[in-house]
Amino acid sequence: MNREYHKWFSPNLGRDMELLVFGHAGARTLVFPARLGRFYDYENWGLVPALRDSLENGCIQLFCVDGVDAESIYCGWCRPSDRIARHGQFERYILEEVLPFSKHKNPNPFAISHGCSLGAYHAVNIAFRHPHEFGKVVGLSGRYDLTVEIGHYRSLFDGHYEDAIYFHTPSHYIPNLTDHVLLERLRKLEIILVVGDEDPFLENNRHLSKALWDKGVWNAMHFWRGEAHRPRFWREMVRLYL
Repeated sequence: MNREYHKWFSPNLGRDMELLVFGHAGARTLVFPARLGRFYDYENWGLVPALRDSLENGCIQLFCVDGVDAESIYCGWCRPSDRIARHGQFERYILEEVLPFSKHKNPNPFAISHGCSLGAYHAVNIAFRHPHEFGKVVGLSGRYDLTVEIGHYRSLFDGHYEDAIYFHTPSHYIPNLTDHVLLERLRKLEIILVVGDEDPFLENNRHLSKALWDKGVWNAMHFWRGEAHRPRFWREMVRLYL
């Protein structure tokens, strides 16, 4: 199986960024790391081996990106406005650097956005904000509202709220979406949400799924037994839904 390591200086983030590529052809699949995670976690957790057949057969090609959560939404010493601003820079890195890189490597026009846990937030948020870039999004055990405390997971903006936070919170902007062009693009997107029936984010997933249906946006929501918020469950999920 093809495996490549890449590193370059990101103008958008002002620092070096690394990523791993797996596979040689197929749907270009951006993989976002989980909370405070790294670009190599997906491989280390056994999710790449779980997809070996799809990778070797040229069905998908993975682009496992690095995260900047410690500098953005999980940067406790930063002001909340600076956290969301850094998150915006990360989004531009993905849109202006990683996606063009993936297209240069692989001309396949179909792209998938995917992640587990907080990676699911990144995957879903960028796909919903830029649906013209993606044909499918798969979020596993995701949290789609970072502004509220859920279980033992704290609010990530300390009560601060501004437009940038609103427009990066799928649970907030989807129910109010009226842009006809954006809605039509979302309706063409294959949306898959998977969550454990004891996961603290279960109701958040249900809320987002209903908000999408209320806007006429098709989505499939799958429930897993138990909390299912661990790599050993994600290894099973990706075989079924990615």
